[in-house]
Amino acid sequence: MGKITGFMEVGRDLPHKRPILERINDWKEYNLPFPDAELQKQASRCMDCGIPFCHQGCPLGNIIPDWNDLVYKNRWKDALERLLLTNNFPEFTGRLCPAPCENACVLGMDIYNQPVTIKQIEVSIIDRAWQEGWIKPMPPKVLTGKKVAVIGSGPSGLACAQQLARVGHQVTVFERADRIGGLLRYGIPEFKLEKKHLDLRINQMEKEGVKFITNANVGYDVSIDDLKKTFDAIVLCGGSTQARNLNVPGRELKGVYLAMDFLVQANRVQQGDRVPNQISAEGKHVVILGGGDTGADCIGTAHRQKCKTVTSLELLPKPPEKRDANNPWPEWAKIIRTAPAHEEGGERIYSIGTKQFIGQDGILKKIKIVDLEWSFPVGGAPQMREVEGSEKELPADLVLLAMGFLGPEKNPLFEKLGIELDARSNVKSNSDRMTNVPGIFVAGDMTRGQSLIVWAIAEGRQAAYGVDKWLMGGTSLDPVLSEMA
Repeated sequence: MGKITGFMEVGRDLPHKRPILERINDWKEYNLPFPDAELQKQASRCMDCGIPFCHQGCPLGNIIPDWNDLVYKNRWKDALERLLLTNNFPEFTGRLCPAPCENACVLGMDIYNQPVTIKQIEVSIIDRAWQEGWIKPMPPKVLTGKKVAVIGSGPSGLACAQQLARVGHQVTVFERADRIGGLLRYGIPEFKLEKKHLDLRINQMEKEGVKFITNANVGYDVSIDDLKKTFDAIVLCGGSTQARNLNVPGRELKGVYLAMDFLVQANRVQQGDRVPNQISAEGKHVVILGGGDTGADCIGTAHRQKCKTVTSLELLPKPPEKRDANNPWPEWAKIIRTAPAHEEGGERIYSIGTKQFIGQDGILKKIKIVDLEWSFPVGGAPQMREVEGSEKELPADLVLLAMGFLGPEKNPLFEKLGIELDARSNVKSNSDRMTNVPGIFVAGDMTRGQSLIVWAIAEGRQAAYGVDKWLMGGTSLDPVLSEMA
């Protein structure tokens, strides 16, 4: 694969980012173009490693060494074909996925610590394909006469819908928001995913026969009984959108909000909407509770809204710079990660608990915090305790709760359909992603819990496989390797 000695001759390299003072003054994506010649050098680093662990690191089973080799040999169209065998939307994953494939790359072992730039090669292939006009609609040659409803238009719903439409089913996607895309549309900031990429795919899917219906909240203003009468199968792809709250004194103050409320409004403004009484970071001391991707998205958004300061508080200890002994390759490396938003400014503080939100006349002014001390007993759950005498207050005009999600939002359709949930309130399903109710399937975070975009797409494809097999008695789809997307 690639050049036999490439990994010894060429070091890992990534695109340069636009200067911070430039990019925080607009909402465009932060990476500068990466020249094809440099990308081919990076592709040449892919080793003939015998067992390509990168496959196993990727939930989609992407055939990574093949398209690395083809890019190195300047065979871009062939590389595109390999890439699209397993992934419907590489332009999304190539921008948003944290790249577990790179964690599993043999060159990512501690002795090398220079994994192949898989994610950048992936996004470069698909971006070139769109620019060259290689991506075309692929409508089915024959219709099956079967109708499928997909509820939710995030990555799992879109992947499921596209797979099913291409094998001839009539697919209708129901989305409760006013635009298609789910969290891709309203949860991910423009500087990470410009929505033109999403719009291109939606346009392609419409030409492939997928019907999209917005402002359709199934279980509320869309009757589940009507759907059962109209459709031969239903796929639930509503995501894990029940945000974790923090009930400490002062939670009711104006200025304390869930992170997704803040991000959705910011994204609506970028879509051209007018948002009355918008939650804005402009001129404010911003504190974000939670150090994950959602927290980083809030940091980048706060910078672009011209906040005064931004501080990220994390309950857990600071992760190590390198893998611990109990976190060996090729597992996902539990190390500290710095997003582009972190590079733009602000402070990150670890092992911090929140005691109180302090306000005046109903408006947030400060946050009271306390240092935490952690212990990790062998074979037991992590333990934390507050450090006596460590309480302090920080100025805070805006606090954003970015502490993860607890599962799907409660919806009357679960009870109406008689769907079983697991102990974490996720929808139970079998290996074909069918629930306990025949003909009702589920995919993505709604069944897995909050997870990566690659898992959402993989499960959407797997649900499509299960639906097609159930409707037709067999399927040409595969839960991992399917038709070219």
